[in-house]
Parts: sequence; C-alpha cells; structure tokens
Amino acid sequence: MKDSDEAWTLSIEDLNGVGSATAEKLRAAGFWTVESIAVTPARELVELTGIGHQTASKIGETARAFLGADFSTAAELLKKKSALKKITSGTESLNTLLGGGFETQAITELIGEFGTGKSQICMKLSTMVQLPVEKGGLASKALFIDTEGTFSPNRCHQIAQHAGLDPNQALENILYARAYNSDHQILIVDQLYKICPEENVKLVILDSLISHFRGEYIGRENLSERQQKLNSHLHKLLRLAEIQNLAVVVTNQCQANPQAFFGNPDRPTGGHVVAHAATHRLFLRKSQGNTRIARLIDSPYLPEVEAVFQIDEHGVLDVHK
Repeated sequence: MKDSDEAWTLSIEDLNGVGSATAEKLRAAGFWTVESIAVTPARELVELTGIGHQTASKIGETARAFLGADFSTAAELLKKKSALKKITSGTESLNTLLGGGFETQAITELIGEFGTGKSQICMKLSTMVQLPVEKGGLASKALFIDTEGTFSPNRCHQIAQHAGLDPNQALENILYARAYNSDHQILIVDQLYKICPEENVKLVILDSLISHFRGEYIGRENLSERQQKLNSHLHKLLRLAEIQNLAVVVTNQCQANPQAFFGNPDRPTGGHVVAHAATHRLFLRKSQGNTRIARLIDSPYLPEVEAVFQIDEHGVLDVHK
C-alpha cells in the first residue's frame, strides 16, 4: 500500500480513463486527489460530476488499485493509526476523558441542550489547534461551519489572548462558513477535500450537525430521506478525517423522549445514523453555576467516564479547586 503522503502527489490524470474533460468535471465537483476518488461510492461520483455510472465505477476501481486500498495488513493499519494526533481542549479534565485530547482521523460528537458548552468547546478548539505540537496543538488552521449563528469572533479573540496567541492572527487562522440550509451545508463539506490541504486545515467544526435537517425534513414521511442524506453527509466527513488526518468535531441537539419514566429523558437527535458514524460521543449537561459535566457515552476504546469543567471569560477551563 502506498503512503498517504505519496497519494497526495498523484494526479487524477494518472488514472486510466481520466482525460482532461473528465478530470475537469471531477475537480469541479471537489475531487482533487486520487485518494478522494478511491473512497467515494460510484453513485456519488455520478451524482456530483454527471459522468456515466460505468465510467465512475471504472475510475473508482482504478483509483483503489492504484493506491492498493482494497486490503491491508493489521500492521499497516496500526501504522496508519499511529499517525493520528490529538488536539488539546485546554482542560486537563476533558483531555483525560478523551485519552489525551480530540483526535484526528475521527468524528467527535458533542451532545447537549442549549447552554451546556458545545459551541464554547468548539471555539476553544479552533484556537487550540493553532498552538505548536509541543503545546497540544497541530500548528494549523481550523474551519468552522456555522449553521445556527453561534460563532463569535470576539469570543475567539478572548480565548486566543488567554492562550498566549496573537488574537488577530488567531482569527485569520479560523476559516468561517455560514450554512443557510442543509443543501448549502452539504455543498460546503463537498468543498473541503480541496480547501483543507490547500489551507493546512487540521480541524473541521460543524456547529450544529442536524439543525437544518430537523427544520427542513418534518414529519415521518420525510424521515427516511433525511436520514439517508444525513448518513451520506457524515460519511463524507469521516472520509475527510481519515484521508487528511484531521479532526472533525460536530455538535448535536437533544430531543425529549416522552416514554422515558426513569433516568434522563433527553436523547441525541439523528438516531442510529449519527450514533454509528461518530467515533467518540460526549453528552454535556449543566451543573451548578458555570460548571458543566461531560460524559463519554460511546467510544471504540475509551471507558464511559465523566469530566467536570467550567466556562468563564477565558473559555473552557478546569474547575478551580
């Protein structure tokens, strides 16, 4: 199998069957690398580029063969996973909860009702990722997709000052996109395969994941279509995280379960589609004053534990003893 760094040096014209016209269609649809083509279903290539299904299937097969992407050994997989990195949350409690921080090659989902600190964590991370590696960052940029108007540059300015960064430069290193509906949100994510490597983006934030989908697909008769689109959307984000070794953080809302007579009646929106796509899932809830509690409710290798943190003018911090 070729290394991922080598994959980025390949041109899509190197693939058999890809001439200048097909390459132009692929790039216009956001497919700038051989690897991005290799991990995309043929049906999606057809929908986004307008090329025939037979051509799309052939191009996808050729890309996977070119990269040796069909099979790998467990040792090769371990080597790939050893390349994942962690972004500090700025708090010891959350870092411990997540095994060192928010990891690349993964989707981390922040779940909670309003005011539990989801957007605050996202804005803190968009600053922390800019720190040098030795200080818990990735010396890179963040890209913030805002669906509810929750992003605050003034807040990021405060957080950057407290982190010891030049606040004006920190704001320059946060790319911002306002998504006005679900189709616009999907289109923005499609463009990330080109934007992220060009701009050295190692953190993609989507706040919130499901807001537009909930507002536009109302009623049980539209639930199936909503979940299909949401599933495709999430898997594009997961492929992006794995291909480019970056971290994806999404926020999710809660909905009440009227049949819950015991325990917490709130549950995450999005159902099994979101639950299966997210790598790590954190459920946030309010505590006393400005204190919040985060519980890791799902992870492939981390235990289900809780962490306590607080929110103040400096962002998300450990609770003062």
